[in-house]
Amino acid sequence: MPAFPDAVLFDMDGTLIDSEPIWFDTEVGILADHGYVLGPEHWVHVLGQPNEVAVEYLLRVSKIPLTAEQLNHLIEEAMAQRLSAGIELIAGAKELLTELHAAGVPTALVSASSRRIVDACLGSIGADHFAFTISGDDVEHSKPHPEPYVKAARLLGAEPTRCVVIEDSPNGSASGAAAGCRVIAIPHTATIPEHPRITLAPALTEVNLNYLRTLD
Repeated sequence: MPAFPDAVLFDMDGTLIDSEPIWFDTEVGILADHGYVLGPEHWVHVLGQPNEVAVEYLLRVSKIPLTAEQLNHLIEEAMAQRLSAGIELIAGAKELLTELHAAGVPTALVSASSRRIVDACLGSIGADHFAFTISGDDVEHSKPHPEPYVKAARLLGAEPTRCVVIEDSPNGSASGAAAGCRVIAIPHTATIPEHPRITLAPALTEVNLNYLRTLD
Protein backbone atom coordinates (compact mmCIF):
# COMPACT_ATOMS: atom_id res chain seq x y z
CA MET A 1 0.00 0.00 0.00
CA PRO A 2 1.32 3.50 -0.82
CA ALA A 3 2.56 5.68 2.01
CA PHE A 4 -0.13 7.61 3.86
CA PRO A 5 -1.78 9.93 2.89
CA ASP A 6 -3.21 9.06 -0.51
CA ALA A 7 -4.40 12.65 -0.95
CA VAL A 8 -4.49 15.99 0.87
CA LEU A 9 -7.61 18.16 0.71
CA PHE A 10 -7.20 21.84 1.48
CA ASP A 11 -9.70 24.38 2.70
CA MET A 12 -9.07 27.85 1.25
CA ASP A 13 -10.22 30.84 3.34
CA GLY A 14 -8.17 31.08 6.52
CA THR A 15 -6.15 27.96 5.65
CA LEU A 16 -4.19 28.83 2.50
CA ILE A 17 -4.96 32.55 2.29
CA ASP A 18 -5.54 35.06 5.06
CA SER A 19 -8.90 36.10 3.64
CA GLU A 20 -11.08 35.75 6.74
CA PRO A 21 -10.25 39.28 8.00
CA ILE A 22 -11.00 40.62 4.49
CA TRP A 23 -14.40 38.91 4.48
CA PHE A 24 -15.26 40.40 7.85
CA ASP A 25 -13.90 43.83 6.96
CA THR A 26 -16.02 43.79 3.80
CA GLU A 27 -19.12 42.79 5.76
CA VAL A 28 -18.42 45.49 8.36
CA GLY A 29 -18.11 48.12 5.61
CA ILE A 30 -21.28 47.11 3.79
CA LEU A 31 -23.36 47.02 6.96
CA ALA A 32 -21.91 50.38 8.01
CA ASP A 33 -23.10 51.82 4.69
CA HIS A 34 -26.58 50.79 5.80
CA GLY A 35 -26.28 52.21 9.31
CA TYR A 36 -25.28 49.15 11.35
CA VAL A 37 -22.05 48.78 13.31
CA LEU A 38 -20.90 45.15 13.17
CA GLY A 39 -18.61 44.54 16.15
CA PRO A 40 -15.77 41.99 16.42
CA GLU A 41 -17.92 39.76 18.64
CA HIS A 42 -19.82 38.73 15.50
CA TRP A 43 -16.76 37.33 13.69
CA VAL A 44 -17.03 33.88 15.24
CA HIS A 45 -20.60 33.56 13.90
CA VAL A 46 -19.59 34.06 10.25
CA LEU A 47 -16.11 32.49 10.28
CA GLY A 48 -15.93 29.57 7.87
CA GLN A 49 -19.63 29.68 7.13
CA PRO A 50 -21.16 29.22 3.66
CA ASN A 51 -22.21 32.56 2.15
CA GLU A 52 -25.91 31.97 2.63
CA VAL A 53 -25.47 31.14 6.32
CA ALA A 54 -23.30 34.21 6.98
CA VAL A 55 -25.72 36.46 5.10
CA GLU A 56 -28.70 35.10 7.05
CA TYR A 57 -26.89 35.79 10.31
CA LEU A 58 -25.87 39.32 9.27
CA LEU A 59 -29.41 40.20 8.26
CA ARG A 60 -30.82 38.77 11.49
CA VAL A 61 -28.54 40.81 13.76
CA SER A 62 -28.48 44.02 11.71
CA LYS A 63 -32.09 44.12 10.45
CA ILE A 64 -30.93 46.26 7.51
CA PRO A 65 -33.53 46.61 4.70
CA LEU A 66 -31.89 44.25 2.18
CA THR A 67 -32.85 40.82 0.95
CA ALA A 68 -30.44 37.94 1.36
CA GLU A 69 -29.84 38.02 -2.39
CA GLN A 70 -29.02 41.73 -2.34
CA LEU A 71 -26.62 41.49 0.59
CA ASN A 72 -24.90 38.43 -0.83
CA HIS A 73 -24.45 40.20 -4.17
CA LEU A 74 -22.86 43.23 -2.49
CA ILE A 75 -20.46 41.07 -0.49
CA GLU A 76 -19.52 38.88 -3.47
CA GLU A 77 -18.91 41.88 -5.73
CA ALA A 78 -16.65 43.58 -3.20
CA MET A 79 -14.77 40.38 -2.32
CA ALA A 80 -14.21 39.32 -5.93
CA GLN A 81 -12.62 42.69 -6.67
CA ARG A 82 -10.39 42.61 -3.59
CA LEU A 83 -9.27 39.00 -4.00
CA SER A 84 -8.65 39.25 -7.75
CA ALA A 85 -6.15 42.01 -7.04
CA GLY A 86 -4.00 39.47 -5.21
CA ILE A 87 -3.77 38.09 -1.70
CA GLU A 88 -0.85 36.81 0.32
CA LEU A 89 -0.63 33.11 1.14
CA ILE A 90 -0.49 32.05 4.75
CA ALA A 91 3.03 31.21 5.91
CA GLY A 92 3.88 27.62 5.07
CA ALA A 93 1.19 27.19 2.39
CA LYS A 94 3.43 27.43 -0.66
CA GLU A 95 6.07 25.19 0.89
CA LEU A 96 3.57 22.45 1.76
CA LEU A 97 1.86 22.55 -1.64
CA THR A 98 5.26 22.37 -3.37
CA GLU A 99 6.41 19.46 -1.19
CA LEU A 100 3.24 17.46 -1.84
CA HIS A 101 3.50 18.05 -5.59
CA ALA A 102 7.15 16.94 -5.62
CA ALA A 103 6.21 13.77 -3.71
CA GLY A 104 3.36 12.98 -6.11
CA VAL A 105 0.65 13.32 -3.45
CA PRO A 106 -2.62 14.45 -5.14
CA THR A 107 -4.29 17.55 -3.73
CA ALA A 108 -7.64 19.27 -4.14
CA LEU A 109 -9.06 22.58 -2.96
CA VAL A 110 -12.38 22.27 -1.11
CA SER A 111 -14.03 25.58 -0.21
CA ALA A 112 -17.42 26.69 1.10
CA SER A 113 -16.99 29.92 -0.90
CA SER A 114 -18.73 30.40 -4.24
CA ARG A 115 -17.13 29.43 -7.53
CA ARG A 116 -16.61 33.11 -8.33
CA ILE A 117 -14.67 33.67 -5.10
CA VAL A 118 -12.60 30.48 -5.49
CA ASP A 119 -11.63 31.45 -9.03
CA ALA A 120 -10.74 34.98 -7.88
CA CYS A 121 -8.24 33.49 -5.40
CA LEU A 122 -6.61 30.90 -7.66
CA GLY A 123 -4.36 33.45 -9.31
CA SER A 124 -2.67 33.99 -5.95
CA ILE A 125 -2.71 30.39 -4.73
CA GLY A 126 -1.86 28.70 -8.04
CA ALA A 127 -4.48 26.52 -9.73
CA ASP A 128 -1.72 24.18 -10.92
CA HIS A 129 -1.27 22.90 -7.36
CA PHE A 130 -4.63 21.09 -7.46
CA ALA A 131 -6.13 18.24 -9.46
CA PHE A 132 -9.42 20.15 -9.19
CA THR A 133 -11.27 22.62 -6.98
CA ILE A 134 -14.67 22.28 -5.30
CA SER A 135 -16.64 25.40 -4.39
CA GLY A 136 -19.82 25.80 -2.37
CA ASP A 137 -21.67 25.95 -5.70
CA ASP A 138 -20.49 22.46 -6.63
CA VAL A 139 -22.21 20.56 -3.82
CA GLU A 140 -25.76 20.21 -2.57
CA HIS A 141 -24.72 20.38 1.08
CA SER A 142 -21.87 22.63 2.17
CA LYS A 143 -19.68 22.35 5.27
CA PRO A 144 -20.18 21.14 8.01
CA HIS A 145 -21.92 18.41 5.98
CA PRO A 146 -19.41 15.73 4.87
CA GLU A 147 -20.41 15.95 1.18
CA PRO A 148 -17.63 18.35 0.03
CA TYR A 149 -14.81 16.16 1.34
CA VAL A 150 -16.50 12.88 0.40
CA LYS A 151 -16.86 14.22 -3.15
CA ALA A 152 -13.23 15.38 -3.28
CA ALA A 153 -11.92 11.99 -2.14
CA ARG A 154 -14.12 10.21 -4.67
CA LEU A 155 -12.95 12.41 -7.55
CA LEU A 156 -9.35 11.64 -6.60
CA GLY A 157 -10.10 7.92 -6.42
CA ALA A 158 -9.11 7.82 -2.75
CA GLU A 159 -10.79 6.44 0.35
CA PRO A 160 -11.65 9.28 2.76
CA THR A 161 -9.91 7.41 5.56
CA ARG A 162 -6.69 7.64 3.52
CA CYS A 163 -7.02 11.42 3.04
CA VAL A 164 -5.89 14.32 5.19
CA VAL A 165 -7.98 17.47 5.35
CA ILE A 166 -6.32 20.76 6.32
CA GLU A 167 -8.74 23.26 7.83
CA ASP A 168 -9.01 26.26 10.13
CA SER A 169 -12.70 26.50 11.09
CA PRO A 170 -15.05 24.42 13.25
CA ASN A 171 -17.43 23.84 10.31
CA GLY A 172 -14.70 22.73 7.95
CA SER A 173 -13.04 20.50 10.52
CA ALA A 174 -16.40 18.88 11.32
CA SER A 175 -17.00 18.32 7.60
CA GLY A 176 -13.67 16.56 7.12
CA ALA A 177 -14.06 14.42 10.22
CA ALA A 178 -17.64 13.43 9.27
CA ALA A 179 -16.35 12.39 5.84
CA GLY A 180 -13.97 9.98 7.57
CA CYS A 181 -10.77 11.90 6.81
CA ARG A 182 -7.99 12.72 9.22
CA VAL A 183 -8.10 16.47 9.88
CA ILE A 184 -5.32 18.89 10.70
CA ALA A 185 -6.98 21.96 12.18
CA ILE A 186 -5.15 25.24 12.64
CA PRO A 187 -7.64 27.35 14.60
CA HIS A 188 -7.61 31.15 14.54
CA THR A 189 -10.52 32.91 16.26
CA ALA A 190 -12.95 30.04 16.80
CA THR A 191 -12.29 27.03 19.02
CA ILE A 192 -12.22 23.64 17.28
CA PRO A 193 -14.17 21.03 19.30
CA GLU A 194 -12.25 17.88 20.23
CA HIS A 195 -12.77 14.90 17.94
CA PRO A 196 -10.79 11.66 17.57
CA ARG A 197 -10.13 12.36 13.86
CA ILE A 198 -9.04 16.00 14.42
CA THR A 199 -5.48 16.98 15.34
CA LEU A 200 -4.69 20.57 16.23
CA ALA A 201 -1.55 22.21 14.85
CA PRO A 202 -0.18 25.60 15.95
CA ALA A 203 0.59 26.85 12.43
CA LEU A 204 0.77 25.66 8.84
CA THR A 205 4.55 26.12 8.98
CA GLU A 206 4.59 23.14 11.37
CA VAL A 207 2.88 20.85 8.83
CA ASN A 208 4.93 18.92 6.28
CA LEU A 209 4.68 15.51 4.61
CA ASN A 210 6.53 13.71 7.40
CA TYR A 211 4.08 15.22 9.89
CA LEU A 212 1.10 14.05 7.83
CA ARG A 213 2.48 10.52 7.66
CA THR A 214 2.50 10.28 11.46
CA LEU A 215 -1.31 10.45 11.37
CA ASP A 216 -1.67 7.00 9.78
